[in-house]
Amino acid sequence: MKIMIVTDAWDPQVNGVVRTLKNTRKELELLGHQVEMLTPQEFNTIPCPTYPDIRLSLFPGTKVRDRIREFNPDALHIATEGPLGLAARAFAVKRQLAFTTAYHTRFPEYVKARFAIPLSWTYAFLRWFHGPSHAVMAPTPVVIKDLQHYGMANVVLWTRGVDLDIFKFQKEKGLKLNTAPPIFLYVGRVAVEKNVEAFLELDLPGSKWVAGDGPAMADIRAKYPDVNYLGVLSQTELAEVYGSADVFVFPSKTDTFGLVLLEAMACGCPVAAYPVTGPLDVIGQSGAGALNNDLRQACLDALTISREQARLHAEQFSWSKATEQFAGYLKPLPENITNNLTHESLSRAS
Repeated sequence: MKIMIVTDAWDPQVNGVVRTLKNTRKELELLGHQVEMLTPQEFNTIPCPTYPDIRLSLFPGTKVRDRIREFNPDALHIATEGPLGLAARAFAVKRQLAFTTAYHTRFPEYVKARFAIPLSWTYAFLRWFHGPSHAVMAPTPVVIKDLQHYGMANVVLWTRGVDLDIFKFQKEKGLKLNTAPPIFLYVGRVAVEKNVEAFLELDLPGSKWVAGDGPAMADIRAKYPDVNYLGVLSQTELAEVYGSADVFVFPSKTDTFGLVLLEAMACGCPVAAYPVTGPLDVIGQSGAGALNNDLRQACLDALTISREQARLHAEQFSWSKATEQFAGYLKPLPENITNNLTHESLSRAS
């Protein structure tokens, strides 16, 4: 099957959405599908206000239309609600083409945190955007329930995985930074919605490490100079960092899943987090992490969890299983519609 995935999130962004889509493309191709990515790299872009690492495509409608016609997909998936997603949605709705969508991030909560826009406004936009979708793919049962609460229909489960060959179990710690043990680690975007300061404010023994970057990094560095900042790392480097830490701390209360939870556990690093969406679904009652509304207590409790227990739980998640879910939700375009698109392209060319 020829599958086109339209996404506003792509390189050079480093986040869970990009990683999810890259792994999904890889697994789809292993299954024999032909996958075409439509990303901001093909367009003129401007930096997103308050978040310059995210690039917004300028006036993409015509090129999005032409790219879809050119590829002539058997199935269309719209991954994000940005300019490219909006353009692809408009094209599909106008021509009554079936498509699927996904809900990757708690967009309304992020917008409220940054711009104080009421949740009801943004969820109204999401209901409009995803309304025509054949299936709205969400990463956990809790997120599905939340979206249904706000009036969204056709929401289905599309879980996540972890590359167990990259994120390997390590009994012995590898990375030495001359910092006092135990080591508490945060990996991810350094931004207001990630609640990183809730971790950095904690009175904990040992050392704190932060891997990643983001719009709040300058302020965080100035406020917490004693933290070890590792910057943006490759997956291989991240695996070494996870394997060297004693506890992975996940302070976010607004994530839909949290791929970093799986990565940390796959390397044998137990997790400390709040009992909220994401950690509740990924860790639950597995014993691979400690969930507590008192994040400091969760960190201390996680120190008692064995690295073997963390790895064992991560092994239950695979990208192959997640991608089989994804492919199962795709809605093939009827043959006559596909032919009409081809005919329309030829007519325009002539």
